Amino acid sequence: MEILILGAGKLGTRIAEALSEGNHSITIIDKDSDVVNRINQQLDVMTVQGDGRDTGLLKELKIASFDFFIAVTTSDETNIITASFAKKMGANMVMARVRDPEHMNQMELIKEAFDIDVTLNPDLALTNEIYKYLVEKYTLSNGVYTSGRFSLLEFKAQRIPSVIGKNMIHLRDMYPDLLVIAISKKGKIIIPHGEDVIDADDFVYMAGDKDDIAILNKKVHERGKFTNISKVMIIGGGKTGFYLGKKLSEFGASVKIIEKNKSRSQALSTQLRNVMVLHGDGTDIEMLLDENLDDMDAFVTSTGFDEENLLLALTAKNHNIKDVIAKVSHESYTSLIEKMGVDMVLNPLDITASNVFRIVQGDKKILSAVLIQGQAELMEIIAHNDMYMCNTKISDLDLPDDVLISGIRRGNEFIIPDGDTVIVPGDRVIILGLLSALEELERLLKKKDILVI
Repeated sequence: MEILILGAGKLGTRIAEALSEGNHSITIIDKDSDVVNRINQQLDVMTVQGDGRDTGLLKELKIASFDFFIAVTTSDETNIITASFAKKMGANMVMARVRDPEHMNQMELIKEAFDIDVTLNPDLALTNEIYKYLVEKYTLSNGVYTSGRFSLLEFKAQRIPSVIGKNMIHLRDMYPDLLVIAISKKGKIIIPHGEDVIDADDFVYMAGDKDDIAILNKKVHERGKFTNISKVMIIGGGKTGFYLGKKLSEFGASVKIIEKNKSRSQALSTQLRNVMVLHGDGTDIEMLLDENLDDMDAFVTSTGFDEENLLLALTAKNHNIKDVIAKVSHESYTSLIEKMGVDMVLNPLDITASNVFRIVQGDKKILSAVLIQGQAELMEIIAHNDMYMCNTKISDLDLPDDVLISGIRRGNEFIIPDGDTVIVPGDRVIILGLLSALEELERLLKKKDILVI
């Protein structure tokens, strides 16, 4: 695929990283020479310093030859206009990052008027995952995801006390026909391996044949599982805070947003109905206590600073708030997050890059996908003869720890794979991968290098 990305900020870079291991030719345009130099050092892509609004530059780059044009600068208007230019000049599919809430009310009109195929909104994507967790509680419908004979069950470890304290080796002995493919530990999804142990507070994701999963589901299913969330405090009144506050208030929750910037807090007060917006510093714990922090059912940190979000999330958890969620955009905090014990940590860049990844792969490869707690993705993929993962033992694929081949649908047969399993053309392969490891998924799906003699 020929892919042109306009804007080499955090999102543009993350998308390029996610697609970098595939059979793609990626070009990145940015006006800032320092940014272009940084990208040259980080990634094996073609870089161009210039203004994407310059149609002369787009012609020079032969925009009509590109399969995808992805505009992700910090300006909605620039993204909309350049994507429209690219489409009219012959690009096959165009995407534009559009974040401003004002545009959300007229998004379909914008897409139609400017001939834009896909709009990307990291803040709204993040909001939807937080809402799903807080309101729907289960990230999977009724705790179960099913595709053909493959089923995935989500449950609290406490529902089956016998699994607590057991590692993956013991669990394979206990449930030989099932496979634990993921565990949520203190808000972080991990893909478990042999010596990883299930703790009492973990959420467990177990996969297998749908009949076997149905039997287990009868033991762990919690009847009448509805949310009782009524009071939510959000720190940060940016776009995520706005979208989430609006969505939760429409659900019926009592929402308080704490925003440091006075003019922004005033604007939010006029834009949001039935939401209390307070001008104040979210790091002022005394102020939070005065605003009934201890009475909250949920606490969400969505400022623009990862360190602040994590610190405040930890503070809220120490006040025994049931659901604490933090927005974090840097992978460097992974080891810290594991020790904090917050309920959910989400990265809007990974979620958006995942959306782009699925679109680029197309429905000829990816049949379906479901996000797990906004941190991992379960994909069902049709295996083709020329794919890297095809006709090779799984043990020889050199899979990273963050990617797991969870199941294979071969005709009417369902297979829980092991290291000796060979994926053959036509298999429907279910793969679980952390969103932070999208590039590894891309490597599995790419075409094999053909040696020409």
